[in-house]
Amino acid sequence: MLLLAFDTATPAITAAVHDGTAVVAESTVVDARRHGELLLPSVDKVLAEAGASLSDVTGVVVGVGPGPYTGLRVGLVTAAAFGDALGVPVHGLCTLDGLAHAAGASGTVGEGPFVVATDARRKEVYWARYEGPGRRVTDPAVDRPADIAERVAGLPAVGAGAALYPEVFTDVRPPADQSAGALASLAAQRLATGGEFLPALPLYLRRPDAQVPAGYKAVLPK
Repeated sequence: MLLLAFDTATPAITAAVHDGTAVVAESTVVDARRHGELLLPSVDKVLAEAGASLSDVTGVVVGVGPGPYTGLRVGLVTAAAFGDALGVPVHGLCTLDGLAHAAGASGTVGEGPFVVATDARRKEVYWARYEGPGRRVTDPAVDRPADIAERVAGLPAVGAGAALYPEVFTDVRPPADQSAGALASLAAQRLATGGEFLPALPLYLRRPDAQVPAGYKAVLPK
C-alpha cells in the first residue's frame, strides 16, 4: 500500500505519503492564497522524499472540507485527476476529522469531549464536536462563534479557527493546522478495519463567495 494524501480545505497546503504502516514523508505550507500554485510541488516533494513515483501510488486520500470554495476545489480536482489517471481509488475524509485524529495522536486531547474549529472567514468557523479523537458526534457546521458559545463552553478546542476566538474557545490546544500525515494515518486505519469514507465531493456548507451579480442581464443573439 502507498497512499498519497493531501488537503487544501484550510490555509495549510499539506501533502503526505503513507506506506500502510507509517507516514514516510510530509510537507505543509500555510498560505491561504496559493493552493493552486503549491499543491503539486508539495506532492512532488513528498513522493521524492519517500523514494516513490506517482505510478507507485495505490490510493489517494483527500480532505473534502468543510472549507472555502476556492482552496477546497484545488485539492478535490487534483485528487479526481490522479485517481482517474492512475486507476486508483480516491478516499474522501472530513478535514475536521483529520485535525481530530492529529490531536489524539499527539496526546493534546484524550478520550473526553472536545471541539475542532477551522477559520470559515466572514467571522465564522467550521466546527464539529467529538467524543474522543475517532468519534465525531455532530455534523460539520458553519456558525458565528458567539452563536455556539454555550455548546462549546469549557471544552478543549483544536484548530486555527478556535485560536481566533479565545473569548469563546477558552482552552485552545494544538494542532492549529491540518496535517496530511494525520489524514493519511486515519485513512490507513479505516482501510485496515473496513471503515467508511466520504465521496470525494466538496463539503462547502454555504454558497461560494463568487456569485453572479444581482441584476445581471444575459445577452442573447438576435
